[in-house]
Amino acid sequence: MKTFGIAGHSGMGKTTLLERLVPELASRGLTVSLIKHSHKDIDIDRPGKDSYRLRESGCKEVLLLGNQRWALMHELREAPEPPLDYLLDRMQHCDLVLIEGFKHGDFPKMEVWRAELDKTTLWPQWPGIVAIASDSPAAPQAQGEPAWLPLSDVPAIATFVLANAVTR
Repeated sequence: MKTFGIAGHSGMGKTTLLERLVPELASRGLTVSLIKHSHKDIDIDRPGKDSYRLRESGCKEVLLLGNQRWALMHELREAPEPPLDYLLDRMQHCDLVLIEGFKHGDFPKMEVWRAELDKTTLWPQWPGIVAIASDSPAAPQAQGEPAWLPLSDVPAIATFVLANAVTR
């Protein structure tokens, strides 16, 4: 299983890029999965549903199976967030796991950056950023700076991701 990260400030278009990148990778015969880290409290369950009530009653894990998908919910209950390797070990085998978030993770990442949003790049503060996908023209790069890719060129981004993904 190989891994590669997609990073960027909120609102830069990470999800939009991923929505276009996943089908491109799948068209090349790859099975792709994703891990998304959020700094917000998330809940994929709804109050009043049986699974929600049982999880709230104190279950450490609840696995919910439906006709089209299943989801495993694991309650941290004040425990620290698990490291990325722990989560990767729980994923079904696939060709590539795309990772959104985990800014301090030791894996290659592509930053999605749009100049019009008037925010600085995450590079060079974040470790592992090897490329920036942007809708702004590329500035001349000095040695050691990340590659600059057009955000609209999804095939080129897919080729870059595959060439730089690392085996975990």
